[in-house]
Amino acid sequence: MDQPKPTASITWDENGQPISSQFDDVYFSKNSGIDETRFVFLHHNHLPERWQHLSAGSVFTIAETGFGTGLNFLAAWQMWRDHAPANATLHFISVEKFPLNRDDLERTLSLWPELKEIAQLLLAQYPPVDARGFHRLNFGSVQLTLIYADAIAGFSQLLAIENPGPEVQRRSCGFSQYARANCVDAWFLDGFAPAKNPDLWTDDLFQLFAKLSHTDTTFATFTAAGIVRRGLAAVGFTVEKVPGYGSKREMLRGIFSAAPAVETAKGKYDPSWHLVEASEGSVKEVAVIGAGMAGCHTAWALAQKGVRVALIEQFEPGAGASGNPLGIVYAKLSHTAGTLADFNLRAYLYACRFYHAQGLFPAIGDACGVLQLPEHGEHETQLKQIAEIFARSPELARWLDKDEASAFAGVPLNSGALLLPQSGWLQPQQLCHALTRHPNIRVISGARVNRLAQTESGWDLWSDAEQPIASADAVVIACAFSAKEIEQTSYLPLKKIRGQISLAEANAQSAQLKTVLCGDGYIAPAINGQHCAGASFVLHSEETAPSWNEHQENLANAAALSPALADLSVTEINHGRTSFRCTTPDYLPIVGPVADAEAMKEQFAPLRRDAKTTIDSPGSYHPSLFVNVGHGSRGLAYTPLCAELLASLIANHPLPLPRDLIQALHPARFLIRDLGRNRI
Repeated sequence: MDQPKPTASITWDENGQPISSQFDDVYFSKNSGIDETRFVFLHHNHLPERWQHLSAGSVFTIAETGFGTGLNFLAAWQMWRDHAPANATLHFISVEKFPLNRDDLERTLSLWPELKEIAQLLLAQYPPVDARGFHRLNFGSVQLTLIYADAIAGFSQLLAIENPGPEVQRRSCGFSQYARANCVDAWFLDGFAPAKNPDLWTDDLFQLFAKLSHTDTTFATFTAAGIVRRGLAAVGFTVEKVPGYGSKREMLRGIFSAAPAVETAKGKYDPSWHLVEASEGSVKEVAVIGAGMAGCHTAWALAQKGVRVALIEQFEPGAGASGNPLGIVYAKLSHTAGTLADFNLRAYLYACRFYHAQGLFPAIGDACGVLQLPEHGEHETQLKQIAEIFARSPELARWLDKDEASAFAGVPLNSGALLLPQSGWLQPQQLCHALTRHPNIRVISGARVNRLAQTESGWDLWSDAEQPIASADAVVIACAFSAKEIEQTSYLPLKKIRGQISLAEANAQSAQLKTVLCGDGYIAPAINGQHCAGASFVLHSEETAPSWNEHQENLANAAALSPALADLSVTEINHGRTSFRCTTPDYLPIVGPVADAEAMKEQFAPLRRDAKTTIDSPGSYHPSLFVNVGHGSRGLAYTPLCAELLASLIANHPLPLPRDLIQALHPARFLIRDLGRNRI
């Protein structure tokens, strides 16, 4: 089981201001924290002047050491609203090893009534302190990537490749965001004082500052300590001492000029198969194939970044596997660490934030919570371990004993359960329609794309007609297992798994159910007098007609959760719906650029002889062609974050996930694995 994660230990002085017990240091000036922030970080990075001169569609990125109370972020957000163009985007990236819990954060932010409006928006999305790693929080034209991690571990994950070989170094300026260094425009260096927190201010961290900076990247910091001045100068920053805030005599500010050359030992560099050559010019219009949850979320995320989207669907939005009358916002949390567990947690938290922030709970669903009941004795132990892992984050998950769980559910349960209080159910087809009601999205229904043709400016999308359906700068294939019918993505290892849901009339007992119950199957509270129960899991079947056996299986799984559900029945075989999940061999979705499979096989052929061979070259990819498929039965939970990842990549914004997870989702991963196992 995971060890407890470090969090902030706070004491409060006589004026109600927080003091860090770990570092015996203040979070901000006792005279005026917000004035200190404006003076040190906003003024000395010249932000108001720089923002006033941004061009349309610009992205400005601030990176910060030490999120702390969030004061610097909120002050930057407030100033951004006053000085930046309406169509520009501020990305604020901050690492925090010791995050404040939500109550301490709320108490601290109450010190600045002028920030109350945006502070409340931050508090509504603030991630649980036990959920380590990356968190993307969206606030319209302002986006926060909050990383609960050590500064070196967090910032190094912003690099798509940490130790590039000579070939990659030589060509690094020609890579897209997957190799994005040089992404930070201004640094807020705001960790606790070097004398109090020497572990932060290290040569390794200064090197990361340089890797993530470009010429004209500025920095400001409250400290004038020699270790900081010398460390920044050694990696290429021009450093200047200036008068500090209030009684503080001096502080540092400066600008990045050029990093000293770094030699990489031969053979010690990282694999670079996932790196993609950048396309010239910005992407103004994208065609998205498939208007299920993956396609609609992708279209919405792109539209939010100012990209025009043509969303192409064979039938109508939400008509495929997204067409079930009800779906659960749910991802299985794990009692053990691992890539799949990490992605599940990131995706689930992002989805909950998204649906709440966009008002989709309660407009087309209900955040009634989900109770996960144990499927066997060992599973109960695992669920309790999950509750222990997140013990300081009850808003994420907590264990309820049998009586507590029954009271929460409104019906007697057969066991205790793990409660996911932020979750609930949504209507997927209504969700798809809501996402497509964006001024930057035009829906093309009744069109089936079966061929893509590359052009000088992008792609033409063809059906069997004499004219292309659409043309675009870039294309996203988001049509589930139909992606295998398109030549460029036919190599993807996608498979179908049949699933059937059942609609059962509520009775007097079952109508008392107030929350979603999950076990071997799931059942939701009655909507318009009907429960939705499901879903079956049938391999190697192409049958589309409903099955009585699967109805009975769904109802039996529901009855195993509560005696109040024992008498439910399905009166007509068509009181249900069959669809097909699109899954992958490792159960992770496939999100990112589409590889040129034949070129990759030739380029990385040495892996057949030795899977550990490092080939110092970016991969071979179809220009401006992307894919977002393979979400299985977790579409409501997975697709919002995957869409944000893909839209950020296409629009050249900072990415919402760490490098290791981006590679774990990468469409070329199966080619590289199979070459290493000599299977292709």
